[in-house]
This record gives sequence, structure tokens and C-alpha cells, in this order.
Amino acid sequence: MVQESHRDRELGTCPRESPSLHSRFTTLTIAREPRNKHGAKDGAVGTSQGCASASSGAATPTTTITTALFEPDRDGQTPQVVVLVGAPGMGKTAMVRRVLVEWGEGTLHTQFDFVFCIDCKAMVLPMEASVADLVSQCCPGLRVPAGEILEDQKKILFIFDGFEALGFSLAQPEAELSSDPREVKPLELTMMSLLKKTVLPESSLLITMRPTALGSLRQCLKGEYYVEILGFSAARRKEYFHRYFENPNKADMAFRFARSNEILYSLCVIPVMSWTTCTVLEQELCGKKNLLDYSKTTTGMILFYLSQILKCRDRDNPQVFQQFLLQLCSLAAEGIWKHKVLFEEKEIKDCGLDQPSLLPFFLNESIPREGKDHESVYAFTHLHLQEFFAAMFYVLEDDEEMASSLGKLDKNVKKLLDSYNQSRKDLNVTVRFLFGLVSQKSIEYVDKTIGCRISPRAREELLEWLQGRHRGLSQPGKALKVSEMDTFHFLFEMNEKSFTQSALGHFTDLDLQDTKLTLYDQMALSFCIQHWAGLGCVTFQGCSFQRQDPEAELDASVPWLQWCQLSESCCAELAALLAEHPGLACLELADTSLGDSSVHLLCEGLRAPGCSLRILRLRYSRITSACCEDLAAVLSTNTYLEELDLSFSEGLRDAGVELLCEGLQNCASPLQTLRLGSCRLTGTCCQALAVQLLQGPRLTCLDLSDNELGAQSVLQLCRQLRHPACPLQILG
Repeated sequence: MVQESHRDRELGTCPRESPSLHSRFTTLTIAREPRNKHGAKDGAVGTSQGCASASSGAATPTTTITTALFEPDRDGQTPQVVVLVGAPGMGKTAMVRRVLVEWGEGTLHTQFDFVFCIDCKAMVLPMEASVADLVSQCCPGLRVPAGEILEDQKKILFIFDGFEALGFSLAQPEAELSSDPREVKPLELTMMSLLKKTVLPESSLLITMRPTALGSLRQCLKGEYYVEILGFSAARRKEYFHRYFENPNKADMAFRFARSNEILYSLCVIPVMSWTTCTVLEQELCGKKNLLDYSKTTTGMILFYLSQILKCRDRDNPQVFQQFLLQLCSLAAEGIWKHKVLFEEKEIKDCGLDQPSLLPFFLNESIPREGKDHESVYAFTHLHLQEFFAAMFYVLEDDEEMASSLGKLDKNVKKLLDSYNQSRKDLNVTVRFLFGLVSQKSIEYVDKTIGCRISPRAREELLEWLQGRHRGLSQPGKALKVSEMDTFHFLFEMNEKSFTQSALGHFTDLDLQDTKLTLYDQMALSFCIQHWAGLGCVTFQGCSFQRQDPEAELDASVPWLQWCQLSESCCAELAALLAEHPGLACLELADTSLGDSSVHLLCEGLRAPGCSLRILRLRYSRITSACCEDLAAVLSTNTYLEELDLSFSEGLRDAGVELLCEGLQNCASPLQTLRLGSCRLTGTCCQALAVQLLQGPRLTCLDLSDNELGAQSVLQLCRQLRHPACPLQILG
């Protein structure tokens, strides 16, 4: 063991964490709940969906963000026994280690001169020992004799990390407990003597354990405080990402990616899920500058998370785990259908899930603090994990023997999809995970790392359902269009090029209305459009694009992407779309932030050989004359553009129009309509326009409304209209 000195203190601990642990540690949100002196029978201690289980008794949990566990409560009482409760992966051990570090630095719990930490999962403990022996084993290099240390009980803190790992019975005879710290007893009796305070009654205890192990322990303690780890708050999630990544730019990029995905971000309340996300994104960012092409889906994240969690389990009998997983998925699916998140102890036993070595990884137990007539209840660590396992229920293969024990719920994928389509929109996340689980990557990963088989049969049902639901929404005789954003979420979750091509192959139009497009939505759209060969028309009516900062709220009150503040990265994506989809005919962007640099990127796509866009509308933009050279170059190379609308672009001015006219002199486009209304033009530009009416392309419509042209300039244009060679039909 490592001995560390600070103000003559002794630290009995042997942390094996990497040097980065302390720099990455982020304070967790906890719920502190004192034990009701009178025993509130209705109260419960346990984790549920990442939130505190509120007691109905007099003792109401206090939610806080701290590592101070032995500070006075609001009544001025300092706890002597603290039970730190949390599911696997919630950060119990990390919090203990942080407490040890802060105590050693003299910044926390300075009332203790000696702290002895026993790692119940890793330490090899003797069959028989006294309390003094345990102290000596924790810190073999003690400068002060163990007997002398134990004389000042109030200065001692014992930490038992992972107490349930000891595995012995706590039902020990009271008469056999020890009161002498030097008396050698069987280990379970020595431990019980510390818990029941028959030995060193004035010392303090910190015990960490899973909720499922609390049932017997609570009978041994008196005056204990329960501290439940709830995970990361929203602010702490962001802090953790920045602590994990040394590069602040990568930290920002990774956090924006997670924040934009509502499901993934919600799961990151679980510390180990935040670690999983950062670990996977760190690997991805090593080879890329951004995450626009990132292929790891939320399903993939959870599968990786499960593979890390399951490294702790016994893999000697894979059939036992496979049966457990099938039963777990059946329970999850039944709960989802019945809007049920809490399960009684009898249900757990009837399903065969009462296996201490597996159950705590997936479900948390809420235990009544008093009264035998109140059974424990269980809940999945997070609602999205229940939805994930519910989806897995429909795709996991099972033999006849296993299937016979799964209960009455039918594995009918079509019924699930039809229910979602008709009324059960709460099934959205479950359906999304369905798509993710039947991807080829998921099938191979589950088989390799978890040892279970996923049936690919559901893929055909999912494909038929996607094609059928949009055919039903399209009007007879009109173009087949996709108008539901969730379709793109589902396809992005599967993340397979060939499946996406098949699913969208019969559709020609993308039509989204009154939708706020998050960064995640944009990534899903980008992925699907890349593999949508038949796309011919894109409509975003009443939509808005979220900015790079996912906390920023944007106004979606004006139609056709107005006020949507397209970033340059979005314009780069649109440019690629123009170049890669020759069937795309119309693009309209009404955006007050669309500037010269963004238009420059768009023009690169417009000049690409594969672009056949016929209508381009850039209204309400901030473009100036600086970008008109790019637009003029488009007119001289693009052979398809028929309409250009720059209305309400007040920065365009006369200089911009004159540059456009230079492009019109060598125009390759069959341009027929040019709209320059409300561009703050004067008569200066009219001479150049008048020349182009005869020498340039065959313009049939020229809109110059709401500009201060002056009478003479208007007359000059009208004279051109009378010329036999002038094709203009409409002058506005």
C-alpha cells in the first residue's frame, strides 16, 4: 500500500488509476438523504432513471454537486456513517479516490487524521483479522503503531469500496461481535463489529455499494446517511468533455456532437457513458478534423458501452448470459408497451433475472428503508437503455427452449412499427434502435463481443415499412416525397449506404415543414442525401438550422429557411449536394446571415460539372458586390440555370449589378428570370442592364421593384423594351 503524509496524516490506499484520472474527474450530482429517526416506511433509497428517488417521509433528499460527504446537514448533524449508492459505472470508486486525494491535499474532511481505504473488489483479505490487522494491511509502512492510531477514534475514517464484493452474510450473532480493536475474529465478525459500532464506535465509515446490495446492509447500520449518485448534470457533462480532451477545439467538437444527439446526450448523465462517448470520439477525431462523416451511431455507442461493462462478468458460461439477456429484453419490451418503468421484485424473480452477478449492471433497486411488507422495486439505469433492450427483444435470435420462457409478448416487428405510425409516438427511440441493431456492423459486433446473434430478417420488414409509410403520405399522381424527419433518423442510425439507397430509391422530393433542424438532424439529412440518387426537389418551408452552438435558439417564424443563419460548413454541404445530385432542380435559401464567403462555397457547387440546378433563390442575404464575381462566373459556366433571385440583398448595390452584367455578356446559362428587388439600387446600374437586355441572355422577366432608380433610368429601360430584339416580357 502507498503511504502518503500530509500534516502528519496517514493515507491507506493504493489507487491504480492512470495519471489522468484526477485531471478528468468531474464532480457528480448526488442526493443526500438522512435516515429518518422514526423509520419512514414509505421511503426508498435507490437510483431510478438518473434521478433521485424522493422519499415520502419527513426526510427529503437534498440534491447537490459536491465531494463533501461528512459535512453537517441542514440540521447541523454531521453523519458518522455514509453509504454511497450507485449502479455500476455511476462513479462510486472515482468519487472515493477523489475524496482521498482532496483529503490528502488538506482541502476536504480535515477532521480526519487517518483514512484507511479497503478495496473490497481487489484486496486479498485474511480469513481472520482484528481491526488493527486491517489497518496494518491497508498501510504496512505506518510510522505510528496501529494501536496508538486507534486510540483517537474520532480522527479515523474507514472506507469500504464495493462492499457487496465481500460476499459474506451480515446476519452475525450479536454476542460474538468484538469490542476490542486488537481482538482477532473471523473477518465477517470483525467487519460486522465495525458496522454495528461495537468496536471503535466513534470512528466514521464510508461504504460504497450497488443498490441491489442494500437490503441486508441497512439492517446493520444506525444513523447512517444515504448518498445516491445521480450522475452528471448538464453543466458537468460539458465540463467532463473538456477535462477528457486536452485539445479544447476537439472537446468543443465532441461535446457539440453529443449535445446535438438528444438520446446520446441524455445517456451521458451516466459517467461511464460519458467516458464511452469521449473514448470513441477521441479515436474518431484522431484521423479527422470534424465529425460530419462520423459513422458511430448511438446504437454503436451503447453496444461499446455494454462490451466494456460486460468485461467484468464471468464469460465461462455464455449460455447463462444469453438467457439472462433474452429475459432482460423481454422485460424491457413488456414495460415499453405498458408505459412501465418500475418492476416489482416478483417480476424480476419470475423472469429469472435475480442474478447478483448480472442484474446490477442493468437495473437499479429501490429498497424500502423500513418494513417487510414493502418489496423492492427495480428500474433500468436509464429509460433509453430500457428502450434499447426493448428493441433488442425483437431482433435477438433464440432457440425454442429459450423462447418458451420469454412470456406471452410476441416478437412482431410489424405490430411495433404500425403502432408507432398510428399513435404510439413514444416508441420513436425504440424504433430508432431497431434500425441500428440490424445494421451489418451491429450484427457482427454483437456476435463477436457479446456472443449473441441478431436476426437479419427484420431488415426486410423495416425497408417495406419505410417505403410504404411515405407512399401513403404522398398525394396520388404527384411526386413521391419524404416529409417525416424521423425517416432520416432511422436511416442514419442504421448507417448503411445500400439500405438507404433502397429505402429512398422510389422517392424524388424532400419536403420538410416547420422543423427546427438540430446539428444531429443536419448530419442525418446529409448522410441520407448523399445516398439519394433520385432526389429532384428540396423544400424547407418554415424550417430553421441550428447553429454550431447547440444552446442557441433560432427563430423559425419566417418560411423557406429565413433567419436560419446557415454556417459556412452547411454551405459546403449544400455545394457538395449540388455537385453530386444532377436531378436537383431548385434551391431556395432565405437567410439573413448568408454572406459572401457562404455564396462563394455555393458557387463552387454550381460550377461543378454535375450540377444541373435550374432555380437559385438567395433572398434576404447579406451578400455584397464582392461575391458577384463568383455569381458571374456561374452564369458563364453553368448551362442549366434559368432563374436567379437576389431580392432583399441590400448589400448588392449598383457595383454588384454591374459585375453581374459582365457575367451576362458571356452567359452560358439559359437565364430567363433575374430578380433584384429591394437591393438599394440606383439609376447608375440601369445602363449596364439596358445593354444586356439586347446583348445578353434571353431574359423574359426582370424585377427591379422597390429600388430608387429615378425616372430617367426607368425610361432608358423602357426604350429597350420597344426594340424588336428585346425578349423581355415582364419588367417589375
